[in-house]
Amino acid sequence: MFTDSHAHLFFKDFQDDLDDVIQRAQDAGVEYIVNPGTDLTTSRQSIELAEKYEMVYACVGFHPHDASKADDESLKEIERLSTHPKVVAIGEIGLDYHYNFSPPENQREVFTRQIEIAQRRNLPIVIHSREAEEDTLRIVEAMMKNQPNWRVNDGELPKGVFHCFPGDVAMAKKIIDWGFYISFPGPVTFGNKPNKPNSMVDVATTISMEHILLETDSPYLTPAPHRGKRNEPANIPHIAKKIAELQGLSVEDVGRTSNFGVHKLFGIGTYPS
Repeated sequence: MFTDSHAHLFFKDFQDDLDDVIQRAQDAGVEYIVNPGTDLTTSRQSIELAEKYEMVYACVGFHPHDASKADDESLKEIERLSTHPKVVAIGEIGLDYHYNFSPPENQREVFTRQIEIAQRRNLPIVIHSREAEEDTLRIVEAMMKNQPNWRVNDGELPKGVFHCFPGDVAMAKKIIDWGFYISFPGPVTFGNKPNKPNSMVDVATTISMEHILLETDSPYLTPAPHRGKRNEPANIPHIAKKIAELQGLSVEDVGRTSNFGVHKLFGIGTYPS
């Protein structure tokens, strides 16, 4: 069994056939789907989907693209929504300097304030970082120092996950030491090309499986052999197969270990016997 630790089922790409998407995921061995919001509206939609589908869990938060929408009242509402029993994290939050759809200074402020929400609620965070790794790490490190008891309950709990991991092996080791997971979507299946190395492949080969989660980032980042088509949670086995190959493990080991990580991070599923 597998968990898709990051998919956006509320996007319009799924509005006509979501029941079928859910069924295909189950048929492919996907047991749980974590569905992060990207603004206030989609955070509410994520909770609605979690209420409708037993296998779906929600995260709430403002994506950096939408940071300019996040005022005091909407952030208070995100914190209120985070008390829902099927909300498992604050996310998708972070920084994205590739597009700068919201001003960078605005992104940094909203990212910081949402980490504060997570710390008050003792919830993990789901981080998006694109071409902003230096500032992302600086903010996360400062916030951990400000609240050293965040996610410390009878032993230290994981603090979050860097989704669609953007960095190199050195960055992966740093954030793992901080108590974060890394997750890989479809591009890890693309392999290395001449003059265009795939850093995800390097990291997925080097880092222990116990620190890795699986994700699709549906409807984006479709893995091989389905590149060019809409992505969906049923494609998780393709990602698991590639990581198993890189790690020298069985697909079953990858599924079991990543599911254990999901359980530790989000509290989803049961502790393996």
